[in-house]
Amino acid sequence: MVSRIGLPEGEAATVRHGGRSLALAVLCIVLFLTFLDNTVVSVALGNIQTHMHAGVEALQWVVGAYALTFAGAMLGFGMVGDEFGRKRVMIIGIVIFCAGSVLSALAPNPGVLIAGRAVMGFGAAASEPGTLSMLRHVYTDERERGWAVGVWTAVSGVALALGPVIGGALIGIFGIWRAIFWFNLVVGAVALTLCSVVLPENADPDAKRVDIAGTLFGAAAITALAFSVILAESHGFASPAVIALLCVFVLGVVAFFWWQSRAAHPLLDLRFLRVPAFLTANVVAFCAYFATFAVFFFTALFLDEVVGYSGYRIALIFLPMTVLMVLASVLAGRWTLAVGLHWSILVGSVLFTAGLLLTAISISPHPSYLPLAAALALCGIGVGSTVVPATSSALSAVPAERSGMAASTTNTSREIGAVTGVAVLGALVNAELHTDIVARMQALGIPKSFESVVINGVETGLVPSSGSTPKTGYEAKLVQEVIQAAYSAFESGLHAALYLAAALALAAGIFSFVLLARSRYQVGAQASKSA
Repeated sequence: MVSRIGLPEGEAATVRHGGRSLALAVLCIVLFLTFLDNTVVSVALGNIQTHMHAGVEALQWVVGAYALTFAGAMLGFGMVGDEFGRKRVMIIGIVIFCAGSVLSALAPNPGVLIAGRAVMGFGAAASEPGTLSMLRHVYTDERERGWAVGVWTAVSGVALALGPVIGGALIGIFGIWRAIFWFNLVVGAVALTLCSVVLPENADPDAKRVDIAGTLFGAAAITALAFSVILAESHGFASPAVIALLCVFVLGVVAFFWWQSRAAHPLLDLRFLRVPAFLTANVVAFCAYFATFAVFFFTALFLDEVVGYSGYRIALIFLPMTVLMVLASVLAGRWTLAVGLHWSILVGSVLFTAGLLLTAISISPHPSYLPLAAALALCGIGVGSTVVPATSSALSAVPAERSGMAASTTNTSREIGAVTGVAVLGALVNAELHTDIVARMQALGIPKSFESVVINGVETGLVPSSGSTPKTGYEAKLVQEVIQAAYSAFESGLHAALYLAAALALAAGIFSFVLLARSRYQVGAQASKSA
């Protein structure tokens, strides 16, 4: 069999310049760029809030717009790359990503910034799936390909962990959040040049037509869910618009799975959901990213807005988390081989849960560095120990020719977790903020008409941080009491989000342990009977 570009089936694609190691490095640069933007903007939220006076809902969309378009289009672009050429689609995706970075960097208001982030997510969805699929054609030997996939998996974890550190350093150096998007443009330009020069083109000889209907149903469901939860913060879940969006979400999910069960060439082969390793990988990916954004989004925003930390100090807080997440990601493969996948995911989930709970205990308007940094570091160990073996198990649970589908599905689960995490946890924080601040301000005897002004000030960054207010005089005392009430309410909401994230992370670990352990038992029992 010969592909449309003349490459015999099973023969390694010839790398144009620099050999396979350089090709792997280039693919990892593209992967790093797309995964980095899941978290790099998290430490810039307070800075964006201050400069643009954006509300919490707008900040949620700054994060969620990227993950939403990334998740909604990724599966479809995996099939587009298979049919029309992975390198070609990857390069087009990088160009779109860079265009979105320029739009974001020049954005005059939150609406344009959100639009730029959506364009970036669309470009990432086009460029990311090919990074793994192309490895199969560059590394044809199974053992060498396993090593290359391990590097790919570790880089995805490193990118996630380095996001807050790089973002904080850039804001510290340049003093403005726009530096993050100019940084993306520079790295994107380097990736684009290297892809053009180094990577070979390849496509599948038996590539099927893109499942457009499945892509549209899935994107509609994800988008409707995100919009409904975020809209409910201001309008309530009983509002007609929110109810309509939730109905669209349910119909989209039903239509997606119905179509996948009938389509000749589906985006997601539903048969693999009956494979425990594949199912648990996607459950863990969703829950891990859902919980992770409680740390990256809300903790970083709290440290900026309430504590008043600079970008440098926020980066310093997250640095131990980054280092240990990288170390855990590198060691996760050996650890999993030693104890088994079920124990590896369970232990990682328990550590992640413990880190989230300790973060909730350590966070305050005047946090101590060591306890908070240690708590976040424990989160990093937990994430690295959980996500890496889960991703590897998804790839090994399906035939080699479906590894692209497995990678796209797991990454889509991650991005859906990011979108829903920001939306759901944001709704929880916002609800706690409104409820708590109203009660505290009533106790202070502040008029009801002033409550909305204070809440709006907290959400748009117009209220000063806890360390930058006047210290003397009656009015100054009243201002301090109001600000204290506002930020105590924010702290209460953050605690609620961290507790919910911890519960979900633990539930994912227990679910995976039970399902994988039962699967191992059944396989062992069948082997005994056969003997």
